[in-house]
Amino acid sequence: MNRDGLSKTGFDPAWVVILCGVSAALHVAKLIPALPALQEAFGFSLVAAGFLLSTVQVAGMGLGLFIGLAADSLGARKSMLAGLLTLAVAGVSGTWVQGMAWLLALRSLEGVGMLLVCTPAPHLIRQLVPPERLARRLGLWSAYMPFGTALALLAGPGLILAAGWQVLWWLLSLFSALMAVWLWRVAPTDGALPSGNPNAAMWSLRLRQTLTSSGPWLVALCFAVYSAQWLAVIGFLPVVYAQAGVAVGATAWLTGLAAAVNIVGNVASGRYLSRGVRPQTLLFTGYTVMGIAAMLAFSQSATGVAHAVPPSVRYAAILLFSMVGGLVPGTLFALAVRFAPSHDTASTTVGWMQQGSALGQFVGPPLVAWVASRAGDWSQTWQVTGLFSLAGLLLTWRVGRRLAKADTVFTN
Repeated sequence: MNRDGLSKTGFDPAWVVILCGVSAALHVAKLIPALPALQEAFGFSLVAAGFLLSTVQVAGMGLGLFIGLAADSLGARKSMLAGLLTLAVAGVSGTWVQGMAWLLALRSLEGVGMLLVCTPAPHLIRQLVPPERLARRLGLWSAYMPFGTALALLAGPGLILAAGWQVLWWLLSLFSALMAVWLWRVAPTDGALPSGNPNAAMWSLRLRQTLTSSGPWLVALCFAVYSAQWLAVIGFLPVVYAQAGVAVGATAWLTGLAAAVNIVGNVASGRYLSRGVRPQTLLFTGYTVMGIAAMLAFSQSATGVAHAVPPSVRYAAILLFSMVGGLVPGTLFALAVRFAPSHDTASTTVGWMQQGSALGQFVGPPLVAWVASRAGDWSQTWQVTGLFSLAGLLLTWRVGRRLAKADTVFTN
């Protein structure tokens, strides 16, 4: 690798890392377009669908921190290779399931694979690119989830309709296997990267450093309240539109676009941060717009004013929810690297943040589905997402105080 971060082949390995993240995101998002087919095949309820949508995050809730610790000790490259192969095996195995229990178990295994891929990725990118390009690359990295979600939503329905959901599982497993080969070829071995502290294998020390620092807790909680509402809104859009009688093809494009515009916020966050915009400003903007946009998209007021809002305006609010909300994860990935207690706890901090994200994604969809089931429609769900946005604003205030304190210490 030269000083510009290019491999001997002239290709930037950081882009391969980002594509590996997209591969992992596709495995998570493949369930969204497949939900109607799976509900027909296994006969589960709407609330059960919410749990199935979020089961992939069970591993993240319990193992995110420890997989981060393992990645810091074993090396980012090895961890990502193991994760890609895990996703490939779990995906193929999913085509043979005969019951709901096995499907849930394999979704949990896919959660482990995703963590192995995504937890060490920001730290690896940090080592692969020059410091002046880090913020933008991390902004691009944060787009791996919406990009993978958009691809699954756009391509998945037609493929499932033509060949069945099992074929989609097989193709994504093949893609993960190919990405493992590509990463193995272009990324430098872990031993070729800066080794850092010779005590990097001391799990207990890095665990204590991470959990006793406020920074990792802040980014984890911030990601939790973001991911809870984003996955709940985007994940159930196909169900919402199907219940409204929208055609399958139109539903795929509407939901895919809603997921894809999140990339705009992801990329913009990196650009804004590199230009000196304060992280707390981006977080405040993202949470505020998400709360207001979800209310406009789903609420039905007692005065009947909301009933007069055209569907096009409601959909525009969903696009705004996702696009401006994309500022949040892009900012948090940059903060995670910055808030890590030490160089040797970078992946551990990201793992803790992923654990917070997994908790949010596990709680959000079932909670929104429960509220929708109780109300008989989706008109009350904005109250749930609004509470998550309010929590995000309170956490943003804490982030601002920590950053101000760090700047003061640096100045003095």
